Amino acid sequence: MSPVAAGGSADVAVLGVGMHPWGKWGRSFVEYGRAAARAALDDAGLEWTDVQSVVGADTVRGGYPGYVAGATFARALGWQGARVTSVYAACASGAQAIGAARAQILAGLADVVLVVGADAAPKGFFAPAGGDRPDDPDWLRFRVLGATNPAYFGLYARRRMALYGDTPEDFAQVKVKNAAAGALNPNARYRRPVSAEEVAASPVVADPLRLLDICATSDGGAALVLAGMDFARARGVADPVRIRAVSTVTPTYPRTVLDLPDIATDSAAGGGGSATAGSGAGGSRAGGSGAGASLPEDSFRRSIARAAYEEAGIGPEDLSLAEVYDLSTALELEWYEDIGLCGAGEGAKLVREGATALGGRTPVNASGGLASFGEAVPAQAIAQVCELAWQLRGRAGQRQVPGARVGITANQGLFGHGSAVVAVR
Repeated sequence: MSPVAAGGSADVAVLGVGMHPWGKWGRSFVEYGRAAARAALDDAGLEWTDVQSVVGADTVRGGYPGYVAGATFARALGWQGARVTSVYAACASGAQAIGAARAQILAGLADVVLVVGADAAPKGFFAPAGGDRPDDPDWLRFRVLGATNPAYFGLYARRRMALYGDTPEDFAQVKVKNAAAGALNPNARYRRPVSAEEVAASPVVADPLRLLDICATSDGGAALVLAGMDFARARGVADPVRIRAVSTVTPTYPRTVLDLPDIATDSAAGGGGSATAGSGAGGSRAGGSGAGASLPEDSFRRSIARAAYEEAGIGPEDLSLAEVYDLSTALELEWYEDIGLCGAGEGAKLVREGATALGGRTPVNASGGLASFGEAVPAQAIAQVCELAWQLRGRAGQRQVPGARVGITANQGLFGHGSAVVAVR
């Protein structure tokens, strides 16, 4: 019987974190993943032979090796008998890989699991992989709507402007905030401050969003070494950073009432999802306020956060920091509301007040976010947890959030893949 089923702890320890810096390096994703894995093992003080399982986050742009990332990374590190798992969930691949690793540990199948994600992304907007694919939502929206991802981002931004009075200047302040944090992060691709005037002067991509409002595509890799709490204590790690919740919920959508082709990148048209579906630990609230249950059940992204809060037994008011998927500046404002930092339409107010900047009440994207990194899709959700680990350990250098004890990550991928991870110390 698993520790969760037996009523025990659902925590797993983060013993090691590692990254290959983001950029455009022109090398294979395997090289980035291997470098990140080696860094995570060194951080954990473990040898590759200590690892009993490898979970790889897939990248469909990496050909066959990308579709079997777990085995690809195990081979790159040197076959040593570890079990392998490969996970694909679009932008949520890394978090689902973390969820799979955590499940193996809690089920008693492994004491030490290595989680790896890496990507070598093409230049420009992402295109569907592999020719005509009429069952691929990306292919459909490209062909039927002629809409790349920034078209969706622009629609979200216009919606916020119409409903809440947000302005392009508000969106620009998100980039300014994240660029200031990214300038302090040695793993970020873009490491210089940006002014609001520079954002306003950059070319329009999808009105009202400009080039500096939208994240780039990048190469990069990230890795975690996860272990059971007993193993961590046996290694002398008395107070490790712990993964307490992993949410991988899907949307609730009335397809039997209105059967439309599924061509939405992020499935956000769906209504609120189940607060416990996919939460993995039965929605326990022990040890916290559970205030996440107060989030209104009216969007997919809010259901992602709600499931994580309920499983972890915490609420938004318990957060020290958050890492969210800022595909565009306007979408970051939506995430503030979806993870419960403020009410609907109040995201821009938080930015204006500096509440989500370094030194603010609840810093968001202290890493610099996608604004500073760009997307390396299967690595990004893992990189978010790396940042939480560094922050909760007090090892984030100049971007350190003082006294950080609780953090959440959140992202959302194509075809109804949502994810959030709660880490505590």
